[in-house]
Amino acid sequence: MTEEQFSSNHPPLPPTTEEDQFSWLRLMRSRKVGPATFRRLLREHGSAQNALAALPEVARAAGIDGYEICPPGVIEAELKAARAREARLLCLGAATFPTALINLSDAPPMLWAIGDVSLLDKPTVALVGARNCSSLGSRMARGLAKELGELGFVIASGLARGIDTSAHQAAVKTGTIAVMAGGVDVIYPAENTELAEKIAEHGLRLSEQPMGISPQARHFPRRNRIISGLAQAVVVVEAAAKSGSLITARDALDQGREVLAVPGHPFDARAAGCNTLIREGAALVRSAQDVIEALPPRQTSAVLSNNEPALNENSTAPVQNLHQAILACLGPSPIAEDQLIRDICAPAKEIGPALVDLELEGRIQRQPGGLVSLGA
Repeated sequence: MTEEQFSSNHPPLPPTTEEDQFSWLRLMRSRKVGPATFRRLLREHGSAQNALAALPEVARAAGIDGYEICPPGVIEAELKAARAREARLLCLGAATFPTALINLSDAPPMLWAIGDVSLLDKPTVALVGARNCSSLGSRMARGLAKELGELGFVIASGLARGIDTSAHQAAVKTGTIAVMAGGVDVIYPAENTELAEKIAEHGLRLSEQPMGISPQARHFPRRNRIISGLAQAVVVVEAAAKSGSLITARDALDQGREVLAVPGHPFDARAAGCNTLIREGAALVRSAQDVIEALPPRQTSAVLSNNEPALNENSTAPVQNLHQAILACLGPSPIAEDQLIRDICAPAKEIGPALVDLELEGRIQRQPGGLVSLGA
């Protein structure tokens, strides 16, 4: 192995045998080993087996005496529990590992998954918010999740009470990912057991925690970075001034994801976090269309075009979606029509008529030299 292969910007080579997989788990489950330390140990020692052999000495050098690595029996029990629940281990660098998480500085080296892992390859929007949400907040979350799901987006959330539950319930049929704070086989809260089983059957449950582990307070902030990391955008529906949902929003900003928020009444404490996010520059959300407009045109046009066969032939939705994709791509500064066609990823024969429609409506302007811009 070369140093370049184990650079901080490149994922480690995934385990290729059961023995390698066992060693990866054992290293990650050892005390004081987190995602960053795991990657550093692999980079420095070349393999998980070598890292395990060196770990006691590494601990002594750090001032930790009597260090013991994770016992083999602990890993054997975890693998047995995973087989019983038909959970799959997704390892960083493997083809099954979520592409969206690969380049995160604190990407989880491994994830347990129960359900449809193909959802990890699809465009995703995260919906998060208050556990003690209002009825309006719950209705908003359901509406956004349902509409975005029907447009082709997977909905990610944390399976918590309130907004998370509403979002998952509305998106079970179209595709939803529940990122769990405890083990992927431990349902919390217990009231969501039936929902979690439906997600396992039709969607996907994910966790970086060991099988059988009950969630603890410190697990939730770590869980949140995975929710935001999986998504192209994070929508906060309701959140208090200091809440886990705002941690997810901060993670999203650090990860380069879009952050959006649903506004609320100034007197409602559950809206304080969302209103603050909007004041600080987060896009305001009134409908799924606002979410689509905030995403890069290449992402939205790909989703909308893939979803078109499900629409009625007489529906105006494909045309409206194309109009919206064009408007989202344009600004006050003119760009070449050829560049617009490349950005939208739609046939020129469809773009041309759409531009004419928008020009007649006064929503775009044509400039000399084949340039177009938003209307004044």
